[in-house]
Formats: sequence, structure tokens, C-alpha cells
Amino acid sequence: PEERLSLADPEWSDVHVVTGALKLFFRELPEPLVPYGLFDSFIEAVKLPDPQEQVERVAELVQSLPPPNYATLRYLLAHLCRVMERVDVNRMTRQNIGIVFGPTLLRPEREPGSLAAGMAQQNQAVELLLAHFDRIFPA
Repeated sequence: PEERLSLADPEWSDVHVVTGALKLFFRELPEPLVPYGLFDSFIEAVKLPDPQEQVERVAELVQSLPPPNYATLRYLLAHLCRVMERVDVNRMTRQNIGIVFGPTLLRPEREPGSLAAGMAQQNQAVELLLAHFDRIFPA
């Protein structure tokens, strides 16, 4: 039987519980929202020396996502942009959101020997998606 839950229950009133559940959902997917096959391309795009090229390349990669991944990523990032608007209350800067969601939304198929090496770029990729949301996800 399907388990029903109500977000009105007190256990869901803590934003950290909800965020933790959301991160866990994305982490437990068989493949991340940014598919394994695109991971290296995203990281290479973030490493490009020209910021304009970074945005153009990431926009191309995002357009190549399977439609459900694209729609879900767009919806989630639109929400995270709204979260950033309240930075004075929640202290969730673009960088903090990158740290929280980078490793959840895009990760390599096999964990690299040095975890910290790839993580900075994963975080930067999410920061770039947020910073240039309107250009990467045109209306």
C-alpha cells in the first residue's frame, strides 16, 4: 500500500528535515539529475577560462538533458533561486547552496580517489546554474 504523509505534520515543520529529505531523494536516485554521461562535460565547462563560454557551454549541456531531468532541474533551481532571495534570513548564499546541492545533483559514476578535488567543481557547477538561471533555462 502507498504510504501517505502530510507536510502539515509537526515533523516537517523544520526546514532542515525537509531539505534533508529532498537531498536524500536526489542522492538515492539510480542516476543523478545530471546523468553520469554528462558529468565530465559539466566539470570541463566550469573549468573554461572565459565566464561567458562557461555559461554558453553549460546551457548547451542543460539543453541536452533528458526532458524529465531538465524539467526537474529547472524546477529545483528556480526554487533555490527563491531561497537565495531570502539570504538575509536563511544565510543560504549561492555558494552555500552549491556546497549543499553540488554533490547531490551531479556526481561521477565512480568516486574519485580524491573526493575534495571534484567537489569544488560540482559546487561551482551548481553556483553557475543559479547565477545564470535565466540564460541557462530560458522561459
